[in-house]
Amino acid sequence: MKILHVPCLEDNYSYLIIDESTKEAAVVDPVEPEKLVNAANEHGLHLKLVLTTHHHWDHAGGNEKIKEMVPGIKVYGGSLDNVKGCTNKVENGDKVSLGADVNILALHTPCHTKGHISYYVTGKEGEDPAVFTGDTLFIAGCGKFFEGTAEQMYQSLCVTLGSLPKPTQVYCGHEYTVKNLQFALTVEPDSVKIQEKLSWAQKQRRAGLPTIPSTIEEEMETNPFMRAELPDVQAKVGCHSPVEALRKIRLMKDNWRG
Repeated sequence: MKILHVPCLEDNYSYLIIDESTKEAAVVDPVEPEKLVNAANEHGLHLKLVLTTHHHWDHAGGNEKIKEMVPGIKVYGGSLDNVKGCTNKVENGDKVSLGADVNILALHTPCHTKGHISYYVTGKEGEDPAVFTGDTLFIAGCGKFFEGTAEQMYQSLCVTLGSLPKPTQVYCGHEYTVKNLQFALTVEPDSVKIQEKLSWAQKQRRAGLPTIPSTIEEEMETNPFMRAELPDVQAKVGCHSPVEALRKIRLMKDNWRG
Protein backbone atom coordinates (compact mmCIF):
# COMPACT_ATOMS: atom_id res chain seq x y z
CA MET A 1 0.00 0.00 0.00
CA LYS A 2 1.29 3.42 -0.96
CA ILE A 3 -0.28 6.81 -0.20
CA LEU A 4 0.31 10.02 -2.16
CA HIS A 5 -0.96 13.40 -1.00
CA VAL A 6 -2.19 15.96 -3.54
CA PRO A 7 -2.53 19.56 -2.26
CA CYS A 8 -5.74 21.21 -3.54
CA LEU A 9 -7.36 24.65 -3.28
CA GLU A 10 -5.77 26.81 -0.59
CA ASP A 11 -5.05 24.27 2.15
CA ASN A 12 -6.94 21.05 1.32
CA TYR A 13 -5.44 17.61 0.89
CA SER A 14 -6.73 14.95 -1.47
CA TYR A 15 -5.06 11.54 -1.50
CA LEU A 16 -4.32 8.58 -3.74
CA ILE A 17 -4.34 5.18 -2.01
CA ILE A 18 -2.48 2.67 -4.18
CA ASP A 19 -2.54 -1.11 -4.17
CA GLU A 20 1.01 -1.61 -5.42
CA SER A 21 0.64 -5.10 -6.86
CA THR A 22 -2.29 -4.24 -9.16
CA LYS A 23 -1.74 -0.45 -9.54
CA GLU A 24 -5.41 0.03 -8.63
CA ALA A 25 -6.09 3.23 -6.71
CA ALA A 26 -8.71 5.04 -4.66
CA VAL A 27 -8.92 8.82 -4.35
CA VAL A 28 -9.97 10.58 -1.16
CA ASP A 29 -11.94 13.85 -1.51
CA PRO A 30 -10.84 14.74 -5.08
CA VAL A 31 -12.01 18.37 -5.07
CA GLU A 32 -9.73 19.16 -8.03
CA PRO A 33 -10.19 15.99 -10.10
CA GLU A 34 -7.80 17.02 -12.89
CA LYS A 35 -4.90 17.03 -10.41
CA LEU A 36 -5.79 13.54 -9.17
CA VAL A 37 -6.30 12.08 -12.65
CA ASN A 38 -2.98 13.57 -13.82
CA ALA A 39 -1.16 12.17 -10.78
CA ALA A 40 -2.76 8.76 -11.40
CA ASN A 41 -1.66 8.83 -15.05
CA GLU A 42 1.89 9.82 -14.09
CA HIS A 43 2.12 6.78 -11.81
CA GLY A 44 0.36 4.40 -14.23
CA LEU A 45 -2.61 3.86 -11.89
CA HIS A 46 -6.15 2.63 -12.55
CA LEU A 47 -8.64 4.75 -10.58
CA LYS A 48 -11.41 2.56 -9.17
CA LEU A 49 -12.97 4.35 -6.18
CA VAL A 50 -13.66 7.74 -4.68
CA LEU A 51 -13.85 7.87 -0.88
CA THR A 52 -15.72 11.00 0.22
CA THR A 53 -15.36 11.95 3.89
CA HIS A 54 -18.27 14.43 3.97
CA HIS A 55 -20.61 16.57 1.90
CA HIS A 56 -18.89 19.97 2.09
CA TRP A 57 -18.02 21.30 -1.38
CA ASP A 58 -14.26 21.47 -0.73
CA HIS A 59 -14.32 17.67 -0.25
CA ALA A 60 -17.20 16.41 -2.43
CA GLY A 61 -17.22 19.18 -5.05
CA GLY A 62 -15.16 17.23 -7.61
CA ASN A 63 -17.17 14.00 -7.54
CA GLU A 64 -19.39 14.68 -10.56
CA LYS A 65 -16.41 15.80 -12.66
CA ILE A 66 -14.26 12.78 -11.79
CA LYS A 67 -17.17 10.51 -12.81
CA GLU A 68 -17.10 12.16 -16.23
CA MET A 69 -13.31 11.83 -16.46
CA VAL A 70 -13.18 8.21 -15.25
CA PRO A 71 -16.31 6.40 -16.51
CA GLY A 72 -17.45 3.65 -14.15
CA ILE A 73 -15.61 4.96 -11.07
CA LYS A 74 -17.52 4.25 -7.84
CA VAL A 75 -18.12 7.12 -5.44
CA TYR A 76 -18.51 6.20 -1.76
CA GLY A 77 -19.98 8.55 0.86
CA GLY A 78 -21.76 8.48 4.21
CA SER A 79 -25.39 7.34 4.06
CA LEU A 80 -26.49 10.30 6.23
CA ASP A 81 -24.52 12.96 4.40
CA ASN A 82 -26.16 13.52 0.99
CA VAL A 83 -22.79 13.42 -0.79
CA LYS A 84 -22.74 14.88 -4.29
CA GLY A 85 -22.27 12.25 -7.00
CA CYS A 86 -22.43 9.35 -4.54
CA THR A 87 -23.01 5.92 -6.13
CA ASN A 88 -22.39 3.75 -3.04
CA LYS A 89 -23.61 4.85 0.40
CA VAL A 90 -21.65 3.54 3.38
CA GLU A 91 -22.41 3.17 7.05
CA ASN A 92 -20.25 2.45 10.07
CA GLY A 93 -18.54 -0.92 9.67
CA ASP A 94 -18.96 -1.25 5.89
CA LYS A 95 -15.94 -2.71 4.10
CA VAL A 96 -14.57 -2.07 0.62
CA SER A 97 -11.56 -3.74 -0.97
CA LEU A 98 -9.07 -2.28 -3.44
CA GLY A 99 -6.80 -4.38 -5.64
CA ALA A 100 -5.17 -7.44 -4.07
CA ASP A 101 -4.08 -6.21 -0.64
CA VAL A 102 -5.89 -3.05 0.42
CA ASN A 103 -8.94 -3.15 2.67
CA ILE A 104 -11.01 -0.12 3.62
CA LEU A 105 -13.29 0.11 6.66
CA ALA A 106 -15.85 2.93 6.93
CA LEU A 107 -16.05 4.53 10.39
CA HIS A 108 -18.94 6.88 11.14
CA THR A 109 -17.34 9.91 12.83
CA PRO A 110 -20.14 12.49 13.08
CA CYS A 111 -20.19 16.04 14.44
CA HIS A 112 -18.58 18.27 11.80
CA THR A 113 -21.29 16.81 9.56
CA LYS A 114 -23.87 14.28 10.66
CA GLY A 115 -22.81 11.62 8.17
CA HIS A 116 -19.03 12.19 8.23
CA ILE A 117 -17.03 9.04 7.44
CA SER A 118 -13.38 8.34 8.27
CA TYR A 119 -11.77 5.56 6.23
CA TYR A 120 -9.45 3.11 8.01
CA VAL A 121 -7.18 1.44 5.47
CA THR A 122 -4.97 -1.61 5.88
CA GLY A 123 -2.48 -3.13 3.47
CA LYS A 124 -0.18 -6.15 3.65
CA GLU A 125 0.94 -7.59 6.97
CA GLY A 126 3.73 -5.49 8.41
CA GLU A 127 2.52 -2.24 6.81
CA ASP A 128 1.22 0.49 9.11
CA PRO A 129 -2.51 1.11 8.71
CA ALA A 130 -3.79 4.58 7.77
CA VAL A 131 -6.92 6.57 8.53
CA PHE A 132 -8.34 9.36 6.39
CA THR A 133 -10.15 11.63 8.82
CA GLY A 134 -11.46 14.45 6.60
CA ASP A 135 -12.53 17.32 8.87
CA THR A 136 -13.18 15.26 12.02
CA LEU A 137 -9.58 14.88 13.25
CA PHE A 138 -6.89 17.33 12.16
CA ILE A 139 -3.30 17.16 13.25
CA ALA A 140 -3.51 18.67 16.76
CA GLY A 141 -7.10 19.77 16.14
CA CYS A 142 -10.65 18.83 15.20
CA GLY A 143 -13.38 20.17 12.92
CA LYS A 144 -15.96 22.71 13.99
CA PHE A 145 -19.17 21.24 15.40
CA PHE A 146 -21.34 22.34 12.47
CA GLU A 147 -23.92 19.53 12.59
CA GLY A 148 -23.28 17.83 15.91
CA THR A 149 -22.47 18.00 19.60
CA ALA A 150 -19.48 17.73 21.90
CA GLU A 151 -20.75 14.28 22.89
CA GLN A 152 -20.54 13.15 19.26
CA MET A 153 -17.07 14.62 18.75
CA TYR A 154 -15.89 12.91 21.92
CA GLN A 155 -17.21 9.59 20.60
CA SER A 156 -15.70 10.19 17.14
CA LEU A 157 -12.27 11.33 18.34
CA CYS A 158 -11.61 9.63 21.64
CA VAL A 159 -13.58 6.41 21.22
CA THR A 160 -13.77 5.55 17.50
CA LEU A 161 -10.46 7.01 16.26
CA GLY A 162 -8.75 6.79 19.65
CA SER A 163 -9.18 3.02 19.68
CA LEU A 164 -7.28 2.49 16.39
CA PRO A 165 -3.77 1.01 16.65
CA LYS A 166 -1.30 3.65 17.86
CA PRO A 167 0.97 3.48 14.76
CA THR A 168 -2.01 4.24 12.46
CA GLN A 169 -0.98 7.03 10.08
CA VAL A 170 -3.39 9.99 10.21
CA TYR A 171 -4.16 11.78 6.94
CA CYS A 172 -6.52 14.72 7.45
CA GLY A 173 -8.38 17.08 5.11
CA HIS A 174 -6.51 20.37 5.66
CA GLU A 175 -3.07 21.78 6.42
CA TYR A 176 -3.94 23.54 9.70
CA THR A 177 -1.18 22.01 11.82
CA VAL A 178 0.94 25.04 12.79
CA LYS A 179 -2.07 27.08 13.99
CA ASN A 180 -3.50 24.03 15.78
CA LEU A 181 -0.25 23.43 17.69
CA GLN A 182 0.05 27.13 18.57
CA PHE A 183 -3.43 26.89 20.08
CA ALA A 184 -2.57 23.56 21.80
CA LEU A 185 0.22 25.39 23.64
CA THR A 186 -2.33 27.80 25.13
CA VAL A 187 -4.03 24.75 26.71
CA GLU A 188 -0.80 22.99 27.79
CA PRO A 189 1.97 25.62 27.78
CA ASP A 190 4.50 23.30 29.42
CA SER A 191 4.14 20.40 27.01
CA VAL A 192 7.55 19.60 25.52
CA LYS A 193 5.94 17.25 22.98
CA ILE A 194 3.70 20.05 21.65
CA GLN A 195 6.62 22.52 21.58
CA GLU A 196 8.78 20.04 19.65
CA LYS A 197 6.06 19.17 17.17
CA LEU A 198 5.31 22.86 16.58
CA SER A 199 8.91 23.66 15.77
CA TRP A 200 9.06 20.62 13.43
CA ALA A 201 5.78 21.68 11.72
CA GLN A 202 7.03 25.26 11.23
CA LYS A 203 10.23 23.90 9.65
CA GLN A 204 8.20 21.65 7.31
CA ARG A 205 5.99 24.53 6.18
CA ARG A 206 8.95 26.88 5.64
CA ALA A 207 10.39 24.20 3.35
CA GLY A 208 7.05 23.93 1.51
CA LEU A 209 6.50 20.41 2.87
CA PRO A 210 3.32 18.91 4.36
CA THR A 211 2.86 18.03 8.04
CA ILE A 212 0.89 14.87 7.25
CA PRO A 213 0.83 12.12 8.22
CA SER A 214 0.68 12.15 11.98
CA THR A 215 -0.10 9.00 14.00
CA ILE A 216 -2.84 8.20 16.50
CA GLU A 217 -0.12 7.96 19.15
CA GLU A 218 1.21 11.45 18.35
CA GLU A 219 -2.32 12.85 18.43
CA MET A 220 -2.86 11.39 21.89
CA GLU A 221 0.30 13.20 22.99
CA THR A 222 -0.29 16.59 21.35
CA ASN A 223 -3.94 17.08 20.34
CA PRO A 224 -5.89 18.95 23.07
CA PHE A 225 -9.21 17.55 21.80
CA MET A 226 -8.03 13.95 22.11
CA ARG A 227 -6.40 14.78 25.46
CA ALA A 228 -9.72 16.03 26.92
CA GLU A 229 -9.94 12.58 28.58
CA LEU A 230 -7.01 13.43 30.87
CA PRO A 231 -7.88 14.84 34.33
CA ASP A 232 -4.86 17.16 34.03
CA VAL A 233 -6.20 18.74 30.82
CA GLN A 234 -9.74 18.94 32.24
CA ALA A 235 -8.36 20.80 35.29
CA LYS A 236 -6.48 23.25 33.06
CA VAL A 237 -9.74 24.30 31.38
CA GLY A 238 -11.82 24.18 34.57
CA CYS A 239 -13.90 21.11 33.68
CA HIS A 240 -14.69 17.78 35.31
CA SER A 241 -15.52 15.45 32.41
CA PRO A 242 -14.06 14.67 28.96
CA VAL A 243 -17.14 15.91 27.09
CA GLU A 244 -17.30 19.14 29.08
CA ALA A 245 -13.57 19.71 28.49
CA LEU A 246 -13.91 19.00 24.77
CA ARG A 247 -16.79 21.50 24.50
CA LYS A 248 -14.79 24.13 26.41
CA ILE A 249 -11.61 23.62 24.34
CA ARG A 250 -13.63 23.92 21.10
CA LEU A 251 -15.17 27.17 22.36
CA MET A 252 -11.71 28.47 23.32
CA LYS A 253 -10.41 27.57 19.84
CA ASP A 254 -13.38 29.22 18.11
CA ASN A 255 -12.62 32.45 20.00
CA TRP A 256 -8.82 32.21 19.72
CA ARG A 257 -7.17 34.81 17.52
CA GLY A 258 -3.66 33.33 17.28
